[in-house]
Amino acid sequence: MTVPFNYIPQNLRVPLFYAEMDNSQANTPGDDSRRALMLGQKLPSGAAGTNQPYIISSVSSAIAMFGRGSMLARMVEKYRAVDTFGELWCIPVAEPVGTAAGGTITVTGTATASGTLNLYIGMQRVQVPVLLGDTPAVIGAAISAAIMAAPDLPVTAANVTGVVTLTSKWKGQTGNDITMLDSFYGSAGGEALPAGVTLAYSAPTLTAGTSNPTLTGAISAMGDDEYDFIGHPFTDTVSLDALDAELNDQVGRWSWSRQVYGHAYSALRGSLGSLVTAGQARNGPHHTVAAIDADCLNPNWEYAAGYMARNAVYINADVARPTQTGPLNGIAIPRAGKRFLMSERQSLLGYGIATSYVGGGALRVERAITTYQKNAFGQADDSYLDSETLHTSAYVLRRLKGVITSKYGRHKLADDGTRFGPGAAIVTPSVIRGELVSEYAKMETEGIVENARLFAKYLIVERPANNPNRIDVLYPPDYINQLRIFALLNQFRLQYPVAG
Repeated sequence: MTVPFNYIPQNLRVPLFYAEMDNSQANTPGDDSRRALMLGQKLPSGAAGTNQPYIISSVSSAIAMFGRGSMLARMVEKYRAVDTFGELWCIPVAEPVGTAAGGTITVTGTATASGTLNLYIGMQRVQVPVLLGDTPAVIGAAISAAIMAAPDLPVTAANVTGVVTLTSKWKGQTGNDITMLDSFYGSAGGEALPAGVTLAYSAPTLTAGTSNPTLTGAISAMGDDEYDFIGHPFTDTVSLDALDAELNDQVGRWSWSRQVYGHAYSALRGSLGSLVTAGQARNGPHHTVAAIDADCLNPNWEYAAGYMARNAVYINADVARPTQTGPLNGIAIPRAGKRFLMSERQSLLGYGIATSYVGGGALRVERAITTYQKNAFGQADDSYLDSETLHTSAYVLRRLKGVITSKYGRHKLADDGTRFGPGAAIVTPSVIRGELVSEYAKMETEGIVENARLFAKYLIVERPANNPNRIDVLYPPDYINQLRIFALLNQFRLQYPVAG
């Protein structure tokens, strides 16, 4: 008897008709939706607990769970500005032991004309009416009141005789990336300080925030759930090391024993020199750190959320297609003359820092590289340069796992040449080989891999002599590449010679 029944026994005597279900040949390996996860801080007003995963469908639910004006609520807002459909989870982390960032806006001068102050606190505009004759104390009080009346801002404000003190709503170094300035769009955007009034800022961003959360509890809360996109704002060495350890190939999410995969996204503001230094300190294939132009209004947690969201949308649409040119909706465009130059972005990409550029009226993903730069011997290695390579790898491995576990989950294993009836739940190395070659051909048609003939040539499927219950496979895929560079030599003529 070769029909591979799972449940109907061979010694059944009671008549007549019996049928069982078997879906092992019905599975059509597809491209399951990849989940996104964001790590960040909540406020005490949020209903969520710390170090617990929550599925978040909307900005309003994020506000309820994490608090109005919280880091996580604002991250969700920027994520949803790009990805309105994808599945999104958040894990709030506990506030660190440290201090909250702060800064001051000092008002000087009495208004000689009425007008409007256009303040930008972390990209959010706060408009403050100013009347003729208003003094610094009056204007400072109006600024403070307007900020406190905007609950989605990440800061609180207090005025003392024209000196407005801003304080981050949470403790930690992340508050140091909250920008503050006025009249960002200038006269072309109808923004200017009222005549007679000047504003002085203690710094372009808040300062003196100290410490970062410990991510141990949040990482533990991730368990073995699959999160293909992991966004966070923490760029200190301890936090990055903790996430790299969770994602590594030996015992982490990319290891043979876990196979849950995932890629982390963060963002860092700084000068070319400071960003190059930061890139030199990292060397991980599972992390993308995006450079923020100093003139960008968005704090790094919002930038990281938007950058991750754009990559998530494009990777979910086509795992192997480059994410370059993707617009970062909701992220402020740095002003002309205050953006990283092409030569500077080339340097950043040479030191493991991902880049963006301005084109077509939007800030866009340029190249979402990883921080991996060198092999174990310290030599240059571009094998994990692009994050698309890692997403493609995860896709291919999951697809193969689905094929093998669906079709051969309860098969017997025999040597090639063994005689058995058709339909028997028996598999041989040659059958497995044929399955892998067939699946590879399908993926080639779908634009995931290439060179199927050479793949079949170098594929090895064998039954080891010391374990008759095991199949070993050397799987050599040739991932399809991305068009990154188009180089053209314009060798022009003023006139082609007339053919003789």
